Amino acid sequence: MPPNSTPWAIRIARPEDAGAMLSIYAPFVRDSAVTFETEVPTERDMASRIEETLRRFPWLVAEREGKIVGYAYAGLHRVRHAYRWSCEVSIYLDAAVRGRGLGRALYERLIEHLRDLGYLNAYGGAVLPNDASVKLHESLGFEPVGVYRKVGYKQGRFWDVGWWALRLAEPEGVPAEPRAFGG
Repeated sequence: MPPNSTPWAIRIARPEDAGAMLSIYAPFVRDSAVTFETEVPTERDMASRIEETLRRFPWLVAEREGKIVGYAYAGLHRVRHAYRWSCEVSIYLDAAVRGRGLGRALYERLIEHLRDLGYLNAYGGAVLPNDASVKLHESLGFEPVGVYRKVGYKQGRFWDVGWWALRLAEPEGVPAEPRAFGG
């Protein structure tokens, strides 16, 4: 592989990617507490989520040799209008590519899009313990802001969720409205 190249390509997600993303996401739903979703969504549900998200926020996929191996996206932090400069970010990677820098590459590209759109804050949550997620967020400059104790029940127990914040830009006066991504 030539210098400065990566084994994956990052692009905007498309609804037709839903099946491939679902194959990454489903094990997290079925076999872990990484997501508090308890039923694996259908491919149609996932395609709808992609379409809905892309109207306002970026959703990225990473491909290696034509196969989707990870994805990251942003969404609302809260629904109240005053929160509109803040967003929440999420990432899911295929087990075969974890620990190889793909999470960082996806998040860096996602953060770049969010800054360009005018967002001021990004928040990431992780079910604890999750050393890999904590390390990823903190390596990108996210700072811990708190832990919701025993906030979600899955797999026969309650789980804590840690939250991290990244300032994307410093607010000055009344900021411009964040722009919609529009895919």
